[in-house]
Parts: sequence; structure tokens; C-alpha cells
Amino acid sequence: MRPLFDAVLQHVPVRDDEVDAPLQLQISSIDYSSYVGKIGVGRISRGRIKPGTDVICINGPDGTPFKGRINQVLKFRGLEREVVDEAIAGDIVLVNGIEDLAIGTTICAPDRIDALPMLKIDEPTLTMNFMVNTSPLAGREGKFVTSRQIRERLDREVKSNMALRVRETDDDTVFEVSGRGELHLTILVENMRREGYELAVSRPRVVFHEENGVKLEPYENLTVDLEDTTQGGVMEELGKRKAELLDMVSDGKGRTRLEYRVPARGLIGFQGDFMTLTRGNGLMSHNFDSYAPVKDGILGERHNGVLISQDDGEAVAYALWKLQDRGRMFVSPGDPLYEGMIIGIHSRDNDLVVNPIKGKQLTNVRASGTDEAVRLVTPVQLTLEYAVEFISDDELVEVTPKSIRLRKRYLKEHERKKASRDDV
Repeated sequence: MRPLFDAVLQHVPVRDDEVDAPLQLQISSIDYSSYVGKIGVGRISRGRIKPGTDVICINGPDGTPFKGRINQVLKFRGLEREVVDEAIAGDIVLVNGIEDLAIGTTICAPDRIDALPMLKIDEPTLTMNFMVNTSPLAGREGKFVTSRQIRERLDREVKSNMALRVRETDDDTVFEVSGRGELHLTILVENMRREGYELAVSRPRVVFHEENGVKLEPYENLTVDLEDTTQGGVMEELGKRKAELLDMVSDGKGRTRLEYRVPARGLIGFQGDFMTLTRGNGLMSHNFDSYAPVKDGILGERHNGVLISQDDGEAVAYALWKLQDRGRMFVSPGDPLYEGMIIGIHSRDNDLVVNPIKGKQLTNVRASGTDEAVRLVTPVQLTLEYAVEFISDDELVEVTPKSIRLRKRYLKEHERKKASRDDV
């Protein structure tokens, strides 16, 4: 890294910061602490700031000024934070003591109120349902399992995660959480499971808007960088997802960059397909473009059905071996299973209820050693990202500190049939 740092020092001009001018600091990020409350993070544009300073805060040039007092001033030292007695222009600082701070708020000296333009935060484009885990295995691994504990955790997250929205539903055990994309939401789920929470989450859905009677959906600008040998498969897959090709540039060395405009619905589940199609050698990024009229058709749906356990118990190697011809498994021998749990991917497009806990029937004629050896194919490793992309609308991901499981929303087969009739 030394040549890079030397180049920065050599070519990047030194800023001419106004250290002795009146204070101006714009908040670019928000954090939260249960001890000191809301924490604003930003870079001092001019002036100095000290603990105990009286300031004026204003949200944009057209906002209404309000008074505040700085409690603490902190600076970063590596990944750590340290309290300082003073910070000057050019420093990135954390300040607390003002509860009404928001992203874009300008903190000024009382004798010179000079607000900077507000920073724009992209609106949420995807929403998921977070709910209490109701599976037969609930409560075995997590410390926080009730709706009250999940609600408190989500309320705490909203205070620092400004692009997140949480809305309560008619069901006290279900919360509608909206964010900027699958990664934004799955990071929250992963943090919660590492903290000891148990919950179930639904398939992501896009947030629709309506203007002048026209239904609109979010569109994303997608950029992919891949090898020429895998370009055809990726372009075919994006075509199925209603993506519009905007630009194509080849570097002449075997790689091509493609730029698309694609409905956000079409990107649900695309990450896994993209990594498979490019054999892990592709790069992909996307950001919000705008809302536009809804594209016709169903996008990003799974093509295969699933294998569903019909009983409770532990998976048996002999039963899984017999089921291997039906599809790929998610479970290994000895894993706890329950009725309605998804244990694998069916090789066809319909769901199939199977018995993965059935053992070999032994008689006086047929002994345990007379059959051929049981050879099991390595099961598909479930990750949180893969699971959220994989499930359909009638399925859930059960997330615990130690396990990730897939299940049907309705565990009983007769309940699933009834729900499918009601949907029709």
C-alpha cells in the first residue's frame, strides 16, 4: 500500500480548511448508544468544536433552526473512538447530546447560521416480513424469541439505520421491514442472529408506488463485469428478468462490462445465478434509478419445486439415500426435522411431500449388511443470502443463532391445500 499512499500525498492537493472561521459541520451518518442517545457523525467544514458548545442546528437552507448543546466530541483512531477536548476543520468527528439530529443536519455557530443542502437518502425498494419463529424447534438455540424483544431490536436499529423502515401489521407477531435491497435487509438479519435472536423472515417483495392512477415499481441501474466466455448466459438470464441493455464495453483482454436498467423485482435471486453463470469470476453492482410503470409478467421466480418433510424426527441416512433421485438435499443424517420443513430441491417444478426419517425395514431374510453401501451426495450448504433468494411467497426462512432452515408458511399439508384454494 505504500506506493498508493505516496501517490495520494504527491498528487492530492491539501485542503484549505478555515480553522478559525465560525463552526459548520454537516451530519452524514447517524449512530445510537443506549448511554448517550443519538450520535451524529460528520466532517467539520470550517471552525472548531468543543464539548459543552452551544450550537444552532438546521435541516437544509429552508429548515427551521433549533438550539442544541454538544455533550461529547469523539474522533476515530483506527476502529476505536476516543473522546477529545477539541476538533478542528477537516476532522471527522462524532457528537452527541442533540436528539433531533438527522442525516443532512448542519450544525452551525450561533452567530453565523449557514446551512448546507440536505443529503439525499434513497427510499426503501424492498420489504420483508420479520416474525416470531413458530416452528416446532423454536426456542432451542436463541435467547430472544418473543415479539416484544424483536420489536425492541428493530426500534433500536431504526435509530441508527436511516434507510430502514419498520411498520407494525395487523398481526402482533409480524413486522414489515423495508430497506434498500436484499443485502441491506440480510445484514440486519445476520446481526440479529449473532446477537441471539430467533425469527422467521419472508421472501423479499418490492415496494410499489402509485401516481395518477399508474402503478409504479422501482428500477435499478445494474453494472456487471465478466469474462467474454460467460457473457451469453448472463445476458440471456437478464433478458428473462426484463432488463434493458444500455451499454456494452469490452476491454479487449477477454472481459466485458455491461450496463442495464432492470426492475428491482428482476434482481431478487439474481446474485446466486450470476455467481453460478460466471463461475465466481463476475463483478456486479447496482443502485436505485427511479420509479417507472410496472413490467408485465412474473420476475425472479424459482423454477423447481421443493421436497417437504411429512413427519417430525431426525433425518435418516437410508431415507435420504432413497430420496437422492428426487433432487438435491439441504439436510444431513441426524439433523432435526419437522413436518412442513423443506429438506431439498425437487428435480421437477412441483412440491413433493416425502418421509426422510424412515429407516430400513430389517427381517430374518434381509440383514443390514446385505444391501449396497449408502453413499450420500454432499447436501447444499444453506447460507442466509441463498435461503432468502431461494424461497417462494408461501415459504419462510427460520433463522436461529446456530441454524438456518427453510419451511412452508403452513406446516400441515391440509392447511397448505386450503390456502392454495383460497388464493385461487
